[in-house]
Amino acid sequence: MKSAFLRAARTHRAISVVLAAYILLGITYSLVDPLFEASDELWHYPFVKHLADGHGLPVQQPGVEQPWRQEGSQPPLYYALGALATCWIDTDDLDEILWRNPHADMGIPKPDRNANMVIHTAREGWPWRGAALAVRIVRWLSVLLGACAVLLTYAIALELCPGDRALAAGAAAFVAFNPMFLFISSSVNNDNLATALSSLALWLLLRLTKGVDRLRDLAWLGVTLGLAALAKSSALGLLALAGPALAYAAYRRRSWAALIRGGAVVYGLVVLIAGWWFVRNWRLYGDPSGLNTFVAIVGARYPVPTLRQLWGERVGFTMSFWGFFGGMNVPMSGWLYRLLDIAAGVGGLGLLTGLARWWRGWAWDERARWLLVAAAPAIVFVSLIRWTLMTIATQGRLMFSAISAIAVLLVWGWLALVPRRGRAVAAVVIAVAFLVLGLVAPGAYIAPAYARPPLLTEADLPAGIQRLGIVFGERMELVGYAMPDQEAHPGEDAPITLYWRARAPMAQDYSVFVHLLSGDDLIIGQRDMYPGQGTFPTTLWQPGDMVADTYVVPILPATLTPATATVEVGLYLLETGERLPARDSQGQPMGDNARFGELAIQPRQGDVPNPVMFNLDDRIALVGYELDRTSARPGEAFHLTLYWRALRDIDANYAVFTQVVGENHEIWAQKDAWPQDGLAPTATWRKGQLIRDPYELVVRPEAPAGVWDLQVGMYAAEGEPKRLNLLGEGGHAQDNRILLGKVRIVRP
Repeated sequence: MKSAFLRAARTHRAISVVLAAYILLGITYSLVDPLFEASDELWHYPFVKHLADGHGLPVQQPGVEQPWRQEGSQPPLYYALGALATCWIDTDDLDEILWRNPHADMGIPKPDRNANMVIHTAREGWPWRGAALAVRIVRWLSVLLGACAVLLTYAIALELCPGDRALAAGAAAFVAFNPMFLFISSSVNNDNLATALSSLALWLLLRLTKGVDRLRDLAWLGVTLGLAALAKSSALGLLALAGPALAYAAYRRRSWAALIRGGAVVYGLVVLIAGWWFVRNWRLYGDPSGLNTFVAIVGARYPVPTLRQLWGERVGFTMSFWGFFGGMNVPMSGWLYRLLDIAAGVGGLGLLTGLARWWRGWAWDERARWLLVAAAPAIVFVSLIRWTLMTIATQGRLMFSAISAIAVLLVWGWLALVPRRGRAVAAVVIAVAFLVLGLVAPGAYIAPAYARPPLLTEADLPAGIQRLGIVFGERMELVGYAMPDQEAHPGEDAPITLYWRARAPMAQDYSVFVHLLSGDDLIIGQRDMYPGQGTFPTTLWQPGDMVADTYVVPILPATLTPATATVEVGLYLLETGERLPARDSQGQPMGDNARFGELAIQPRQGDVPNPVMFNLDDRIALVGYELDRTSARPGEAFHLTLYWRALRDIDANYAVFTQVVGENHEIWAQKDAWPQDGLAPTATWRKGQLIRDPYELVVRPEAPAGVWDLQVGMYAAEGEPKRLNLLGEGGHAQDNRILLGKVRIVRP
């Protein structure tokens, strides 16, 4: 037996190397990625803690804030395993570690970071204790589950193509060193158990098509599918694969009895193991899956996107398959995604050409196995589309329950393009390429996203900064600033670096606001965050600490031009909005903000004034506008001219609404009409036509003083009023209005 083991180890030494490298990398990712900065980890772990503390399964309550949020609707097996591994640890310090960043840009990569969902302190450091220790233990449990998925990928490849160790090793490396797989499999996430069990189920199903359908094998399959159903709802698609596999196994034996027996064993065990969970959901939520409550908590998608709009989300989908870290806000370099997408396309082409070449020569057993492997990601993808129609979830990582099959298919496609003698070398190249990518990602992308800015001394300050010496509340000093750009255009970003120095200890966390103000003190750009680009709240500062803090302020696309913007900066308490008073370097009061610098906002090139591009349901676009003033008194009027362009031939009439809207949606000025007061009804517009459309918005006599929204849009002029949707990049519906910016109403 010992010699047989040694022979097997020598024969399959490649998977040993891949597994060892994967485990080392997985542990590295678990240490480099700060706690709770992985996808939804800050909600997954509280579910684990709830079970570990002996409180049983959470009961979801839409509208009630719970620490696990929507994740409490997930099947419980992964969380139960995590609870078993950590129930001996006192984790009552979780609230001290889970210090949330209220300004975090979740799901939105920003050039000035602010990506951290949590504020990280020394409590996370060595020696680990309390909740920090528990989270790391569950992360390492995830790494072990990921190792199972890697090993099973190797086994699936050999089951599909017996003896093809180049394919098996290459596919295992594809999974093991994919940066996103490493990132997820080193975090607290139930995807890890679902992926391992889904891979095991696929391997068992492949064996079933080869006639391995003894009672023991059927029982293993039933147990695996039952556990997978308790791991994650996405694994339920495997039940649809099991039926055809059982039918094919019965067909090979020419026995209906075998089909009945196999179905009874497999599905009977699934019901026995997981049935209680679905009964519980039915009794609690009126839905056996519990997804209705999940969607109610996370938010239903409205409006339901079209397939074209889903296609427009493909970029984020592929990014999050290869490596999109943090809360979907820490990307890799753009050229890496393009290279990986091209490589995947080449692999798909190789797969199709290879199958076309060899399909006819294969026996039915071989074809059945290939169809089974191809069906696994297809089922997951279809279910993901259905899920994405229900709520925003266009993430490639949600395909990981089928990543073993995806890896085998893609790597087979790559190797199919290589001469047979070069397959082993090609597999090594694939493995090394992904290994390098997996090695680079933690240091190049993940760690820098959460690093605090270095503390500076006076000697570190650049000679070219503009000195200010403005003090806020005798606590923080704005030493100076640097603004490299002297002009910008609407829709662009304006970087501003502020040099802050602590003057005294602070017992409260102050947020920084950076505004760009145009005429009438209207905000045309804004950025709010904690200092240190989100990583260094003021309660952590010591007197004398000084940092350079860069804010990249987005300028509103609809900004009226030409204009001169002034920078406005201040500190405030997020909970109350209270601002710290400011004084200049001579001790003179400045109110509750500091204003300095100038930025010229220049018009963009175009054939209309103030060019913009607001797409209304792919029918009509607002491409420009004019506004004669940005402030008015009651009884006076804003004269607004809109420039519309037809994106297609229009066959219906739409009315235009133009409004000045205050608090609680109160309308203080309004004009609704067909374009050009009915002289240019939209049903007469043809594709490419440009229409100039003027409006007069008279301010109501009772309108209060304040800064209010100027918004426009279109709605169906006949039948039930329904507004056209404003579509963003990729065709995703963002709103049913176009916000042109702010106007000020002043009273005598």
